[in-house]
Amino acid sequence: MRANTARARLASGMPASEADITDLSHDGRGVAHVDGKTVFVAGALPGERVRIRYTRRSRAFDEAKVEQLLTRSPDRIEPRCVHFGTCGGCSLQHLPAAAQIAAKQRVLAENFARIGKVEPERWLEPLGDAPWGYRRKGRLSVKWVEKKGKALVGFREDNPRFVADLSICHTLLPQVGERIAALGELIGSLEARAAIAQIEIAAGDEAVALTFRHLQPLSEPDRAALAAFGQAHGLAILLQAGGPDSVTELWPEQVPLSFRLPAHDIEIAFRPLDFIQVNAGMNQRMVARALELLDPRAADSVLDLFCGLGNFTLPIARRVAKVTGVEGEPALVARAGENARRNRIGNARFFAADLAADQRGTPWARERHDKLLLDPPRSGAAAVFDYLPRMDASRVVYVSCHPGSLARDAGLLVDRHGFRLTAAGVMDMFPHTAHVESIALFERG
Repeated sequence: MRANTARARLASGMPASEADITDLSHDGRGVAHVDGKTVFVAGALPGERVRIRYTRRSRAFDEAKVEQLLTRSPDRIEPRCVHFGTCGGCSLQHLPAAAQIAAKQRVLAENFARIGKVEPERWLEPLGDAPWGYRRKGRLSVKWVEKKGKALVGFREDNPRFVADLSICHTLLPQVGERIAALGELIGSLEARAAIAQIEIAAGDEAVALTFRHLQPLSEPDRAALAAFGQAHGLAILLQAGGPDSVTELWPEQVPLSFRLPAHDIEIAFRPLDFIQVNAGMNQRMVARALELLDPRAADSVLDLFCGLGNFTLPIARRVAKVTGVEGEPALVARAGENARRNRIGNARFFAADLAADQRGTPWARERHDKLLLDPPRSGAAAVFDYLPRMDASRVVYVSCHPGSLARDAGLLVDRHGFRLTAAGVMDMFPHTAHVESIALFERG
């Protein structure tokens, strides 16, 4: 009851407070302390004094937005996007790219110290790439608003119940980001405009595909309008009536999606809903760094866990005697095998397995592997260390999309399995967001 009362007071015009911002949180918000209580302030930077408007209060902490900037940080820049502050897709456009990467490196270091109780022997130079127009994979939400007579197309706002009304997106590939308004007009013209729920974006090197999720069958005029839009803008159009297996091509009849890793003479084919790294340029740099740290040798046997389509597995195969990729999604495993054949690679094999479950009885887990590469989901790879009976690899390279789970697993590798954390650093896979992608090298003590 007290929490609801507090929210009611805020909604009725609770006076704003002034706050000094002392730090940047892991999600890109400024951190302040008001009357002894922590407040996370969206849009604020360390060193600033701001007038804040509370948006949520709880016993542990409060949340707020900047109402007025009283003292400006010297690091602050003008956001490029007119939708910054409303759209939840970006949270750091008011900070220069170099400062964003430095902030992400601090987040990683703090997680190592606080969660894993470890520190790398050396910090790797942060990796960055083009900060704009990089996003080749993503999902746009769609909502028809009858009162406005228009379709909203965009990412979710900070409040995920609402879709940001975008006209442009500078982080998406220009082929899509510059056509957000046109997509809204297209959907608004359809008979089934209220039944389009989302648009999945997937871009290869040669084609950009949009998959429209529709909650009711589409009429022939609607299908024709979608196909005509694709033809006019050079975009492949696919439809999804149900689950992932329901995706079908509308125009053209075949949509070949693939991307190349030129340094390794690899081409990887994928389907529109498959997981691929969102940033093509950053992915090439990440693969290069992973192989540099792994140091694959001609006689090595390497195990690649959470291998997906073979993004790391296939480049590794070019350099070693044998590589084994394991992935939880059978469809990705099948496509990884197809990609090996496409690239005439015969020393890579792939297995489907739930890596969160005990796999110690499987042949690949019982074999000896000289080196191990991990690229797990946000939950990390702690379960893997419990069931791999032959954790005698000399090197482990860990690619992470969540600094907290990496820090936890780093502590396990060091404290329980006799490894040293010899190097770590961040990779700016998602510029202008608070997402922290990182990589770490572990070596036998």
